[in-house]
Amino acid sequence: MKVARFHAPGDIRIEDAPEPVAGPGELKIRVRNCSTCGTDAKIYKFGHHHIVPPRVMGHEIAGEVVDSGARVQVIAAIPCGSCPECLRGRRTVCPNQESMGYHYDGGFAEYMIVPAKVLAVDGVNAIPENVGFAEASVAEPLACVLNGQELARVGPGDDVVVMGAGPIGCLHVRLARARGAARVFLVDVNAQRLAMAEELVRPDAAIDADPVDQVLKLTGGRGADVVITAAASGAAQEQAVRMTARQGRISFFGGLPKDDPVIALDANLVHYRELTIVGANGSSPAHNAAALRLVSEGAVPVADLITHRLPLPQVLDGIDLVSRGAAIKVTIEP
Repeated sequence: MKVARFHAPGDIRIEDAPEPVAGPGELKIRVRNCSTCGTDAKIYKFGHHHIVPPRVMGHEIAGEVVDSGARVQVIAAIPCGSCPECLRGRRTVCPNQESMGYHYDGGFAEYMIVPAKVLAVDGVNAIPENVGFAEASVAEPLACVLNGQELARVGPGDDVVVMGAGPIGCLHVRLARARGAARVFLVDVNAQRLAMAEELVRPDAAIDADPVDQVLKLTGGRGADVVITAAASGAAQEQAVRMTARQGRISFFGGLPKDDPVIALDANLVHYRELTIVGANGSSPAHNAAALRLVSEGAVPVADLITHRLPLPQVLDGIDLVSRGAAIKVTIEP
């Protein structure tokens, strides 16, 4: 079979590999779609401390169980299920978390093995009949978005700002609407990507410059109830604090580069406005199941966000599209 293996930063190779064999408690999957994301682009450029090469990449996975033909979606982040955090229901912050495509070979392959650890935490979800494989592969990033909006308590009547118009930002816009937000504003410094996203998700306003001033104008000086930084940008995080309304919530959804993780925070704004700042770290198995339901019910459409479908040998082209912001969602079809 063909696989896309990471060997070193800047070195992903399409290679021949023997079909894997499932061991006790494992599942063998025929991968139908594995979508790409910004994390794949970062891994390609810089590697990742959890990846010991060579490693088959890809963590947004949907396919068929070889033995039964069952259509399934597979989680990316694997909690251990037994640590104090997992036992408290906090599976997104499991300190023993492992990941598909990092610790285990992922979905940029014709076939893959789902480890027993995934099945043990209910990490394999049946795909509803009305959901295609490509849409199901987007359930994983949608699950992360769902976790972030639950933590930020996005709800009815909120004015929500989403900073970052990539696939995650587009999913945030649609989920905020599904959760009852009154208005959703989308911000991005890349005017081309913002225009592409605006055409698809139709935010109430699209902002490509002076976001603090623009949000304050749009809200009559009050600010937004929720600001979500769906970009790896310290400047966006600093701006978020300045554009949030009293008792508003800020989600630091996008992590910052490891070599530049510190921002200038006006703590008095947080103090006097009674702001809440929350992080967001991936998703739990339950979030993945909920995301599939949202797609199946039509609450969060995702099919039109998939702007490019590429075969496995073109995975580097897909990663390049993601890196340049020239696509919304790119899916690989092995």
